Amino acid sequence: MAHTDGTITISVNGEHKRVTAGITLAELAESLGLVPEKVAVERNLEVVPRSTLTQVVVEDGDELEIVHFVGGGDHVQPIADDAWTVAGRTFRSRLIVGTGKYKDFAQNAAAVAASGAEIVTVAVRRVNVSDPSAPMLTDYIDPKKVTYLPNTAGCFSAEDAIRTLRLAREAGGWNLVKLEVLGEARTLYPNMRETLKATEVLVREGFKPMVYCVDDPIAAKQLEEAGAVAIMPLGAPIGSGLGIQNQVTIRLIVEGANVPVLVDAGVGQASDAAVAMELGCDGILMNTAIAEAKDPVLMAAAMKAAVEAGRLGYRAGRMGKRRYADPSSPLSGLI
Repeated sequence: MAHTDGTITISVNGEHKRVTAGITLAELAESLGLVPEKVAVERNLEVVPRSTLTQVVVEDGDELEIVHFVGGGDHVQPIADDAWTVAGRTFRSRLIVGTGKYKDFAQNAAAVAASGAEIVTVAVRRVNVSDPSAPMLTDYIDPKKVTYLPNTAGCFSAEDAIRTLRLAREAGGWNLVKLEVLGEARTLYPNMRETLKATEVLVREGFKPMVYCVDDPIAAKQLEEAGAVAIMPLGAPIGSGLGIQNQVTIRLIVEGANVPVLVDAGVGQASDAAVAMELGCDGILMNTAIAEAKDPVLMAAAMKAAVEAGRLGYRAGRMGKRRYADPSSPLSGLI
């Protein structure tokens, strides 16, 4: 029964309201700031077809539930440009690939293309003087389109590494280089004493060394202070495919560095690459994981996707870990 002022009393989502007598459900929804076409209405425990909301009149004492869909998560933020810079040079791809272990240069070039890499590491080796017409890497991967990063693979002393990079600069004019000085052949772990010594000399000579090192935050900081333009801690032994063995130290290196940090060595599958990027690394270098896959070109594409996904996951900021369940949909407003 209507009140003397021409209103009636109803309940909407558990709250008592007085509304004008004769109002339809559609008009009620609009008065609440809702779009009738985007809500569902239950009247006295019976669902009212949306097509009839403009016809059904609200009556005194009605108990109404009005619902709509709400998100179980936050709104997605737009993805801004996400390039990275090393030694004053800017790149969009955060995946660097090697050029060893492929069955031929053609397969190597196809894998590089599939990976989207803008940098490839190249070893410095003697020219084949007995057959100067033999194919060369530059015939398949154009150094004008892809940045060559000469490395010191196979060097076991600072002296050999420095000598190798001096020759590389003379051959191609490269100052941005990758330095690795190995300790012994079985583990291929870096010799940090020789690595630091070589870094200091190369920096004095105008090189911009990106340096392979142990996953030790103190050693990483020492290399940065010596002038390394990027820190490249191993995820696991070279060529092992074991994945990131110590996420804690990699994260500590990332947090303490003022230069790019790229995981170098140990990746075996795409999920390993994603983990490295989720830790906040600026990039990742890999060779064996792609070259020794059953389908190197397909694996290169997988690694590209994994690096991009891991980077987006890091930028998004993962949810906090909880000991117990937490509902995705809000409990407030439950019918």
